[in-house]
Amino acid sequence: MPEVRGDFIAWVSQPERDAEQLLLGKLEELRAALNRALMTGLEDFQGHFALYPSGAAYARHFDRLVGSDVRAISAALYLNDAWQPEDGGQLRIYTGGGASHDVLPQGGRLVAFQSDRFEHEVLPARRERLSFTGWFRRRPLEGFV
Repeated sequence: MPEVRGDFIAWVSQPERDAEQLLLGKLEELRAALNRALMTGLEDFQGHFALYPSGAAYARHFDRLVGSDVRAISAALYLNDAWQPEDGGQLRIYTGGGASHDVLPQGGRLVAFQSDRFEHEVLPARRERLSFTGWFRRRPLEGFV
């Protein structure tokens, strides 16, 4: 049976470095802006650093956990220097009707999408691939099973 995911993760609950505090502060600003503009009801962000060794991938999946509607918007910030198309490691987002869109994990790029709407996968990379990935979360909806 093939591996579902081949990355190593480190959760960030209490940021220890200035860069982590700055990153979480910017994500908090984005959360507040999404709530103002779209009335999303987002409460917080839960995230981790993800390191994919060369050749590692993450099989096609949804980010919404079974029986929970808490994860509302998935987000990934890429931390890779000088990433090139031949390096692989694209995020493939399935957009419906058999179509998909590939996102190159270039350093500084932020990608976000609805956790329950878009199935996605990480394609194998030809070099180490690093990102800060997580979810804007909301309170569970009443009666959701």
